[in-house]
Amino acid sequence: MALLDVRQLMAQGEDPFAAIMEAVSRLGPAESLELIAPLEPVPLYTVLAARGYGHRTEDLGGGDYRVIFTGSGGQAGD
Repeated sequence: MALLDVRQLMAQGEDPFAAIMEAVSRLGPAESLELIAPLEPVPLYTVLAARGYGHRTEDLGGGDYRVIFTGSGGQAGD
């Protein structure tokens, strides 16, 4: 499982979308991406679902979220 923590990037005012998509592009068909973000990335759910990724979201508290995106060969669910 790949890990991408975008909290620092977002704290600097940068949009993490390109970094997230780059990380996803490096995943194999059944591999997962663990994303840590300072907000729930709801729009990303649709973008990655169109690419065959399901997600499982966990509220870490304090505004932070952990989202596991898993390719169609994996087991993450909405």
